[in-house]
Amino acid sequence: MKFQVNRDVLSEAVSFAVRLLPQRTTTPVLGGILIEADANAVRLSVFDHEVSAQVEIIAQVETSGRTLVPGRLLSDIATKLPNAPVEFKLEGTKVHVNCGATKFALPIMDVAAYPTLPEIPVVSGSIAGEAFATAINQAAAAAMKDDVQPMYTAIQIETTKTELSLLATDKYRMSLVELPWKANDGAEGASVLVPSKTLQEVAKTFANQGDVSLSIINNDERQMVAFQANNRSVTALLIKGNYPAIKTMFSTEVENYSVVSKQDLLESTRRVMLVVQRDQPIKYTFGDGSIELESIGNEVAEASESISAELTGEERTLSLKPQYLIDGLAGVHTEFVKIGFTKNQDNPNKPSPVLITSHGAKDKADSENYRYLLQPNLLVR
Repeated sequence: MKFQVNRDVLSEAVSFAVRLLPQRTTTPVLGGILIEADANAVRLSVFDHEVSAQVEIIAQVETSGRTLVPGRLLSDIATKLPNAPVEFKLEGTKVHVNCGATKFALPIMDVAAYPTLPEIPVVSGSIAGEAFATAINQAAAAAMKDDVQPMYTAIQIETTKTELSLLATDKYRMSLVELPWKANDGAEGASVLVPSKTLQEVAKTFANQGDVSLSIINNDERQMVAFQANNRSVTALLIKGNYPAIKTMFSTEVENYSVVSKQDLLESTRRVMLVVQRDQPIKYTFGDGSIELESIGNEVAEASESISAELTGEERTLSLKPQYLIDGLAGVHTEFVKIGFTKNQDNPNKPSPVLITSHGAKDKADSENYRYLLQPNLLVR
């Protein structure tokens, strides 16, 4: 195998592929990057039996071939090469990487032991890459961060003929984003759970790649999702299980709410939480013309602050975990934010979740289809 490739093209392609490599593995070959040269293209692939990434780049191929080298080592090298064409040459047990006066010799790994890359299913539909990436990051804020309950580390992707929705929850907060999408003829609606970490890498990869094709297969033989755009693809196994029926909790009719500057609420929350002990909430009083913030649970230091806001309906006092509120506000991309107070029909005396949505102006709701539900703490001292 022998080929020459542009340095920047190589560096970008390798960086994309190795993002999906496992951080730790007991099988060394799964830490490798598969290099396949054929005709006038080179394919770089990674696969750990659960997640795969593949990218094809243009190259001047002198001799076709296939080999496997340590993925992160190649990535480190590719980002540090001088500005010159890069030559790859397989000789014996080494892959020689030459760039100007810089030369490396990388050990090859057992390519025969490398798993077969998954075949990508028929495309289900397509969606704008930038909007999809934004929606993933908005939804991921509510996904569980540890693996104690794998189902809640996932984001639910649900498709119809005209709409794609992303839903996530860690049982304390929920996020829902709804987007228009173009389903292919014959494609059936689907509801699947995709690892949040994988989707966040998809967001980084495809945000600037135009339309992204989405493929979903979920039957007795295969359970997989795939994303493709501009000679790049990512596949992931689905997480087994079904989310509880929580989508109905996102009420669109909230009569009691406060509208406030997103930046003011963020900054004041960050200041007051400086004296709040870990996992303790902040008390928020949503009144007529203002929101009062007060620290809770710290006997040594105290903090309070008042910011301007407009209230519709009754005054409300709630205790909210500040980091959870900050996470929800991060998904709001407008100047103002609407904090809605939902109703608990079964128990009116029990604090109900607050509903965070975007507001383009104080008197005009924004059209962005992002909603974030946050459960208040039950006790306010």
